[in-house]
Amino acid sequence: MAENMHYDAIVVGSGISGGWAAKELTERGLKVLMLERGRNIEHVTDYVNTDKEAWDYPHRGEATVEMKDNYPVLKRDYPLNEQTYGMWANEQENPYVEQKRFDWFRAYQLGGRSLLWGRQSYRFSDIDFEANAKEGVAIDWPIRYADIAPWYDHVERFAGISGSVEGLAQLPDGQFLPPIPLNIVEKDVAARIQKAFGGKRHLIHSRCANITEPKPEQNRVNCQYRNKCWLGCPYGGYFSTQSATLPVAVATGNLTVRPFSIVRQVIYDKDSKRAKGVEIIDAETNQTYEYTAKVIFLNASTFNSTWVLMNSATDIWEGGLGSSSGELGHNVMDHHFRVGAEGTVEGYEDKYYFGRRPAGFYVPRFRNIGDDSRDYLRGFGYQGSASREGWQRDVAELNIGKDLKAALSVPGDWTIGMTGFGEMLPYHDNQIALDRGKTDKWGNPVLAVSVDLRDNERKMREDMTQDAVEIFEAAGVKDVKPVVKDYAPGMGIHEMGTARMGRDPKTSVLNMHNQVWDAQNVYVTDGSCMTSSACVNPSLTYMALTARAAEHAVNALKSGDL
Repeated sequence: MAENMHYDAIVVGSGISGGWAAKELTERGLKVLMLERGRNIEHVTDYVNTDKEAWDYPHRGEATVEMKDNYPVLKRDYPLNEQTYGMWANEQENPYVEQKRFDWFRAYQLGGRSLLWGRQSYRFSDIDFEANAKEGVAIDWPIRYADIAPWYDHVERFAGISGSVEGLAQLPDGQFLPPIPLNIVEKDVAARIQKAFGGKRHLIHSRCANITEPKPEQNRVNCQYRNKCWLGCPYGGYFSTQSATLPVAVATGNLTVRPFSIVRQVIYDKDSKRAKGVEIIDAETNQTYEYTAKVIFLNASTFNSTWVLMNSATDIWEGGLGSSSGELGHNVMDHHFRVGAEGTVEGYEDKYYFGRRPAGFYVPRFRNIGDDSRDYLRGFGYQGSASREGWQRDVAELNIGKDLKAALSVPGDWTIGMTGFGEMLPYHDNQIALDRGKTDKWGNPVLAVSVDLRDNERKMREDMTQDAVEIFEAAGVKDVKPVVKDYAPGMGIHEMGTARMGRDPKTSVLNMHNQVWDAQNVYVTDGSCMTSSACVNPSLTYMALTARAAEHAVNALKSGDL
């Protein structure tokens, strides 16, 4: 039977936002083609390392010299290891140009980075949506918290977000499953922080996409506290495309998934001022195909969705589809982190904890809100945990023989640590652009990336370090030490911007419904749409914006607007 080349909708990408687009559009009756540039990964059966322990790997899970040679970018941080080897994009086949250092960690496979993400799930607040306008930074968001709040509700109920209700204006509460518990040390430290800072600083449960109650309607079992999420969870204990959105979309009978499909461009019709479809290259055969659709959702991840736009309709706009404002490719953001503090907690020698939690605690933003004012804009939060040292600790006094074995057979001291995640402002000249002088394996131009931190972020990082020390010392933590590690943009794996939403086609790429101003049947709902970054993990916002845009697209099709 000949392959169908026309659909109601095409979804480019299968990660967190692409999975949501497929689910929402198919449930509303549209015939959808999902295009994934990488290989297929089947839920459960293709999680080849999910039950392995360190001793099951030839090199105990560590990166080899050969791996480091093949992955010069990935080796800069934790993603390069034997456990997730093969889950990250091949850097030899998919190069990019670093005009300034940018650690771009990509996952080209069905499910994308939804199989590998940290699962921290927080809402933006009105403080975040209003900040640009109040401070005169970049442009105003075209939406407010009230516009997206019902969609946060919608995606949280389905995905399963564990967390606690706290009543904080800077961190809106959600539709939570019971939280992953704090351990005894974290609970006591939280109480001391509350007292020491008069209720202005808080240590709360992490809000994460690990379910603490089963979801039988999704065939998902609650988190088993294995802390192997990045290896794929056979229980469906955390939210991913494979465990949650994809099965629902497939069950409608309205979804077709095509892996190994690299989208080269959106095909634009200048007469109708609408997109007609997409052109792809088959990554295995190098054959080119065209698929047509009434609606296109770009969810290929921040930089890749913008790459597709830049490579489209260049006969109409030199900078590509969506470039008429001069903002396409600009305003790159990430969350800067890797500064904080650590220390030891005395006592509690008779206390331990159950299992290996996949999350710890969160300290919400407290800078530049209320009556607090600093010499920089925006703020930061902390993520951290407390635990007892294990067998890998160094016992200098007992360094050989049975005494050493005996000492390592019991838990060590309690330690606690946290790292800040700070907001990066949207600077116009933090940008990506096509470099047509360099190509990937398939002859496509690559991206050149130029992003760096500015004085605002540098000043914030000083507070991120000093405040962490202050908080722990006030909570009675001993031997508190600041932690300052190497950071470069991209390491947060929260790249955002490059096709921002706005109120005016002269200053933005997308409107308030995530439609490209220049072709309104093209929706962009991954991180590229973000107008600012807040300081919280952004994936929950991508989910909510995607579900909201999908409803808008279906209604626009029904009304004849598209």
